Amino acid sequence: MAKIKLFDPYTDKSEKIAVKRVLDSHFWASGAGTGEVQKFEDAFSKYIDSKRCIALNSGTAALNLALSIYNIKNKEVILPSLSFVATANAVIENGGIPKFVDIDKDTLCVDPEKISKAISKRTKVILPVHFGGLSSNLTEISKLCREHKIHLVEDAAHAAGSSYRNKKIGSHGEMVCFSFHPVKNLAMPTGGLISINRNDYKEVARILKEKRWCGITNRKGGDYDVKNIGWNYYMNEFSAAIGLAQLKKLDRTNNQRRKIAKKYSDEISLENKMPFDKECSYHFYWIRVKNRTKFRKILSEKGIETGIHYKPIHTFSLYKSKIRLPITEDVGRDIVTLPTHPNIMGDDIEKIIKTVNNST
Repeated sequence: MAKIKLFDPYTDKSEKIAVKRVLDSHFWASGAGTGEVQKFEDAFSKYIDSKRCIALNSGTAALNLALSIYNIKNKEVILPSLSFVATANAVIENGGIPKFVDIDKDTLCVDPEKISKAISKRTKVILPVHFGGLSSNLTEISKLCREHKIHLVEDAAHAAGSSYRNKKIGSHGEMVCFSFHPVKNLAMPTGGLISINRNDYKEVARILKEKRWCGITNRKGGDYDVKNIGWNYYMNEFSAAIGLAQLKKLDRTNNQRRKIAKKYSDEISLENKMPFDKECSYHFYWIRVKNRTKFRKILSEKGIETGIHYKPIHTFSLYKSKIRLPITEDVGRDIVTLPTHPNIMGDDIEKIIKTVNNST
């Protein structure tokens, strides 16, 4: 019995050609971000219609660098707890204070009403997560940012190719952070990116380029200077070349994900499930079930891999506090994620739906 994977990157011969091109060039990496990296930055910026993009080696690096621009030391960053822990770790890494708020029960994205109640004089950034590829309510969140003079940084790790009100995710907030991990819709061996939409994007891009390569600046021949702390966060040429190949088919593969999600939405009999939205990229499809351990065991025995996204961050030892987030905590106990990747065949989709309906 062939296993149906939860995540499985879609590739064709174009990725092999891209890797060979870089391999034969003997130019595999550059902290300055030239070659394939520059091409990928330009192509992705054009795709999402942003002012500038800076390519990095992970979504975690993107979050860390984006928040480093805002001097959040001892300031609050409002964010959901239902996310991968890197979202909150980036706040801590930059000396900030994560302030977790609850989510909307229908979308599992951060609830703007809860954000509004959490804003204080110490709030510096709002950091929504586009959960599963479904956009947060950027209209209301942007309004709150304008009213309170707060910065908007988005976690779009799940949302490559998603849109909000007919504009691609990556073109709305001041800074938008993407992940191109091998499990993501746009997959690379390692990869991340910051999309910049600020008016001072040229200066911000310059600073980010320095920070992604150990703070190195003022390069002249073999000489250079270091004025600020930086990290080894630059993207390698192999990842960028693969990313260029993946980007060309991203809309097509995301459309396939939407077809799978639409079928789940129409035919899975559960009441609590991910809503269908034609602008969502469906990194995965979530459902909520009773007796999750038993349910996942049944699907595993049928050869269907499932996931749990996520254990709420505020319940980890590092972040544990007296805060109560009722919806987030309930979701953390019963959420299950199903495959949506384009490698799933029609019979596999029918099998998943039938098994889910017979097991709940």
